Amino acid sequence: MNAASATLDAAEIDKFSRIAARWWDETGPFAPLHRLNPTRLRYIRQRADSHFHLDPTSLRPFDGLSVLDVGCGGGLVCEPMARLGAEVTGIDADGTAISVAIDHAAQSRLGVDYKALTSEDLADGGKRFDIVLALEIIEHVANTDAFAASLHRLVKPGGLLVMSTLNRTPRSYLTAIVAAEYVLRWLPRGTHDWRKFIKPSELARLLFRNGFGVGDLTGMVYDPLRRTFALSSTDLTTNYFCTAWVEPER
Repeated sequence: MNAASATLDAAEIDKFSRIAARWWDETGPFAPLHRLNPTRLRYIRQRADSHFHLDPTSLRPFDGLSVLDVGCGGGLVCEPMARLGAEVTGIDADGTAISVAIDHAAQSRLGVDYKALTSEDLADGGKRFDIVLALEIIEHVANTDAFAASLHRLVKPGGLLVMSTLNRTPRSYLTAIVAAEYVLRWLPRGTHDWRKFIKPSELARLLFRNGFGVGDLTGMVYDPLRRTFALSSTDLTTNYFCTAWVEPER
């Protein structure tokens, strides 16, 4: 891994490395991601089904597609993608998280190719993917332009990028930091820096600037009574998804 990577924030990596052993603990520091996962997977499948004209009734709709999860952590999204039939690669700058992911995939008897790399490192190797996922990661990188540029190099022509992140609003500060880190203690204090949250308009401009076409923006809202997340076409004030694509070659 290139220690001089423009996207790597060593403090962020160290923060997550300290708790990496608990990636698959549904009551531990990554519990919010376990709660998010069904909704994340629903969105990814919807957008991939639409973009690649997949069979929405198939149990393995991603057969024949390559998927890269950037900032994969312990593999919470990689493993379901593999079960859906994809050829999955997961990368993370945290080598401890990658070790956890490798062990869990082996226990689950799933073939996922995990690597302790940054997106820049992998892009330098020239490999490209049908679908690139960058979920809850851009708010933790050091240089968002360099990160978006590396993502563009990783998506095949005609391929799809799916991102999720946090909007920079007063509501996101109250819910994602005050409530989640200090009141409910879902996350360790200091997990997020509100100043690094990115507004949908800023993300769209960033992706356009780096060669993507930008399509769907969808919010994700929390229902405290059901303790679940749901997709929202109108409420992007806290968590949201963004889908982008690379133009096919002509």
